[in-house]
Amino acid sequence: MSRGAHVQVDQVTVTYPSGQHATVQHAVRSVSLEVAPGRIAVLLGPSGCGKTTLLRAIAGLERPSHGTITIGGAVVTGPDRWVPPERREVGMVFQDPALFPHLTVRENVEFGLRRLGNRATRERTARDALELVQLADLADRRPGTLSGGQQQRVALARSLAPRPRVMLLDEPFSALDAGLRAQLRSELASILREIDVTSIFVTHDQEEAFALGDEIALMRDGEIRQRGAPEDLYGAPVDPWVARFVGEANLVAGAAHGDVAATALGELPLRATAHGPVLVLVRPEDVEVHPGGDAEVVSAEYFGHDVRYLVRTSDGAIVTVREHHRHRRPVGDRVTLRHRASPSVSWPAPPLGDAGPPGAHRAP
Repeated sequence: MSRGAHVQVDQVTVTYPSGQHATVQHAVRSVSLEVAPGRIAVLLGPSGCGKTTLLRAIAGLERPSHGTITIGGAVVTGPDRWVPPERREVGMVFQDPALFPHLTVRENVEFGLRRLGNRATRERTARDALELVQLADLADRRPGTLSGGQQQRVALARSLAPRPRVMLLDEPFSALDAGLRAQLRSELASILREIDVTSIFVTHDQEEAFALGDEIALMRDGEIRQRGAPEDLYGAPVDPWVARFVGEANLVAGAAHGDVAATALGELPLRATAHGPVLVLVRPEDVEVHPGGDAEVVSAEYFGHDVRYLVRTSDGAIVTVREHHRHRRPVGDRVTLRHRASPSVSWPAPPLGDAGPPGAHRAP
């Protein structure tokens, strides 16, 4: 049985006064979220979408104007109930590790254990937390002598030491370089699963969300646009905005008639029947490039593991393609594009004159 707590957010709204006339701005709008014990949930979305505000509301650092938050079956936020942060059994790691520079690594971890037994117990608990993040050999160092990644591990150890039932993490790796971020998020996922704690992680990075999350809640303008496993958001997005936010997406214009749509890539099978103008989701890795034809390679970027092409079709649309090849096709090469995936998601096309979401688009 998991020692992590079940977290339930029910119709939570957080508002702030805004402007000279104190009008109300909704940072979070009627959000509901449920995280099972021991699971890792990710709040994903662009800057300003409300994900950090929601995290702070769960921690008790923001007081919602409406709604209920329950942790481990106990209401911690409600119309007539407010439990302060220190009594919620919640650990929190911020973007800034906020370590005390005059204390050693061990003393920083012990700082959150002042109420825990005697000194020997605190030292042992701090040592165990540092071993968990592989920093026990640096216990007597000062934070200023550590790298950014090591400082974030200390912050994580400090939050884990009191053995919280829920861990809340607000973009803790955003200040680190890409390679170190990838290493630390892999280590973090292993640690969180090893200790079996319920975790909610905030990020604006789709790759980070997919690598960490058992479930993702994608937010926009204070609301959750879609919730589900990473493969659900990527393979079955609910709208074009979600499709583009969680990965590269070609939104190919077509004419639907039943379970197929006629497009620049040929007739594409659809997951649901449709009629009339549509936008069909085609992921770049689901397009094959064959030599010869009436399409033209206009850009080729080599990434080592694959090559990203921009290809102009005969009707002027630009399609993004990713292929696993060691050698680039030259710009100007004439090619044929073929769709190789299973039935695609589609949406009604916006009326003429609307900007619509970018994707497969007309060349200038």
